Amino acid sequence: MKDLTIIGQVNRHAEQSVWIGCWLHGKRSSGKIQFLQLRDGTGYIQGVVVKSEVSESTWEAAQKLTQESSLYVRGTVREEPRSPSGYELTVHEVEIIQLTQEYPITPKEHGVDFLMDRRHLWLRAPKQRAILVIRAEIIRTIRAFFDERNFTLVDPPILTPSSCEGTTNLFHTKYFDEDAYLTQSGQLYMEAAAMALGRVYSFGPTFRAEKSKTRRHLIEFWMIEPEMAFVDHQESLLVQEQLITSIVHNVLVNCSKELETIGRDVAKLANIAAPFPRISYDEAIRMLQEQGFEIQWGEDFGAPHETAIAEKYDRPVFITHYPAAIKAFYMKPDPNRPEVVLCADMIAPEGYGEIIGGSQRIDDPELLAQRFSEHELSEEAYQWYLDLRRYGSVPHSGFGLGLERTVAWLCGLDHVRETIPFPRMLYRLYP
Repeated sequence: MKDLTIIGQVNRHAEQSVWIGCWLHGKRSSGKIQFLQLRDGTGYIQGVVVKSEVSESTWEAAQKLTQESSLYVRGTVREEPRSPSGYELTVHEVEIIQLTQEYPITPKEHGVDFLMDRRHLWLRAPKQRAILVIRAEIIRTIRAFFDERNFTLVDPPILTPSSCEGTTNLFHTKYFDEDAYLTQSGQLYMEAAAMALGRVYSFGPTFRAEKSKTRRHLIEFWMIEPEMAFVDHQESLLVQEQLITSIVHNVLVNCSKELETIGRDVAKLANIAAPFPRISYDEAIRMLQEQGFEIQWGEDFGAPHETAIAEKYDRPVFITHYPAAIKAFYMKPDPNRPEVVLCADMIAPEGYGEIIGGSQRIDDPELLAQRFSEHELSEEAYQWYLDLRRYGSVPHSGFGLGLERTVAWLCGLDHVRETIPFPRMLYRLYP
């Protein structure tokens, strides 16, 4: 095998001859010079083939190249200030691996359905590659954030006998002779882990059998779910805003080229700094009513409501203290006002909706048992969860961050389908 250099590191090899394994993204010709747009996954570089400076076989090989053909190319790395990367490649030799015939995705405009049917190829487009690089940076930041703060990574099960919030939106399957469901959240298991390890987080796929076709929803998506023992609601909010500011900062610093590729207005992200505004559910209802929305206290917010609230701020906003009746059974009531719970949804700017939902959890075994009854949950199925309150219960809080919505917001995307390599949506299970 050849000793290959990756395009993302050509700056280390200025004025040196290197071999690169790559694909042809595109090309143009100007008489006796061919300009090859080369990519290898780590970046792009222009290869310049001058007919008078290469062998006839190399010239002919370059001429044969078609879009997405694979090749090895040998050339000298030259500094080129006009290039986006600052470098280009003076080509000396071209070795074709495979010539591609009639590549289906051309530079012309294609419809979304056409591109989604060919998602396995669409990923090669510069914008799609940039989104996945940004997604990877967000993941790296999240893991580093929690690891550096003494959280322990714990993996909850994918197959569960029950759910966090009822089984209406769960995918049912058989676990031999028993009923099982694909997880919609690992939270309950993470609470158990927090009682053993103090501060924990999970990072894994979750599933919602919601027949939703909105731009914010996927059937399969990834959640980051921290749980923290001896942490109350207000402390949890601080962790959440620290996490988001870290993510935004690292994306701005480490993904500037990718943000430029997708055309993101980074000025809107540069304003993201703690502390984030906090408004109560009561205040949010009054705000919406003043704007003409027909919504009453006790109703949940939809996308238009969240967008209207977010437009008042230049950074994420917390909406706190929702009515207990519209929130999950495990959320702790406010001791001073039991009809609302110690919870918060973080709403992203620019109409991207809720990216984090969290709360302080009920730590009183009697109250939790009462909630089981009120929500018609099986005491037998949740007996193990009640044990967490019987044996060493402590105040504890947690939250869930939706990765894809976070990617959509930071990238400024119209739809979450581009935030994950192979999206699963209501009518899409292929490819």
